[in-house]
Amino acid sequence: MVDIIDRFATYLRVERGCTENTCTSYVHDIRRFIEFMNRRHKSWDSVDLNTISSYITYLRRKGYLNSSISRTVAAIKSFYRFLVIERYLDTSPVELLEYPKRELKLPNVLTQDEISRIVEAADSYTPLGIRDRAMLELLYSTGIRISELINLKLTDVFLDEAFLRITGKGGKERYVPIGKLAMDWLTIYLERGRPYLKQHDDSGYLFINRNGDKLTRMGVWKIVQKYANRAGIKKPVTPHTFRHSFATHMLEGGADLRVVQELLGHASIRTTEVYTHISQEKLKEAVRLYHPRG
Repeated sequence: MVDIIDRFATYLRVERGCTENTCTSYVHDIRRFIEFMNRRHKSWDSVDLNTISSYITYLRRKGYLNSSISRTVAAIKSFYRFLVIERYLDTSPVELLEYPKRELKLPNVLTQDEISRIVEAADSYTPLGIRDRAMLELLYSTGIRISELINLKLTDVFLDEAFLRITGKGGKERYVPIGKLAMDWLTIYLERGRPYLKQHDDSGYLFINRNGDKLTRMGVWKIVQKYANRAGIKKPVTPHTFRHSFATHMLEGGADLRVVQELLGHASIRTTEVYTHISQEKLKEAVRLYHPRG
């Protein structure tokens, strides 16, 4: 069995082109599944849908989330597809196995008042404070990811047109408009903040630290945390919270779902649809709170 699993790992890397993380996870899932089978004195070639169903039930009882179970199902389906390709089996006994439904996780969202309190907590009289205010305003105004923010270059900013050129996942480019407040603070930062932070040859990045170097993900995370704490916000706040809040407030304001999808750079509309559920939950909460029979 060890030899077969090693061959499966090679198949994932070479034939399927899986990443090392995916390959490691799938191999781990298969080994765990084989151990489960061994404890029940069943061999890997005697699997049927009932066997898999009992295994999924076992995982649920152990407290595994649907996301982990879905990955396990994917690993098992890939494993048995590999066994058919390599002629260990004639047919896959799990080809009709369905994935468990994904649990809907509603992201954490700030209110407009909480956003205002956080961005206004930045010191607007120092180069670093001006940078932080411009950065927070831009996060909320555009909904861009933290990775997209820290990789912004001066050449990606079109002040005259009030647009950013964003390089998103997979190197895909999109253009995102900048709101008025973010534009105002970005202009102030470029005039009165960034020139005083640049210490050596210009890196070309839009947001830089006190040494003139590109900001890191952790650096931005700490900045957001600092102002959230200063504003007295008790709920968890990260740079991604600004993205969630941007999308939710856009939809609550009447924006079309497809427009929000384009602004966020989502490949699938289903990813964007989670924000409509947030709005629906708020409506339900309003009924529960204010309707006499809620």
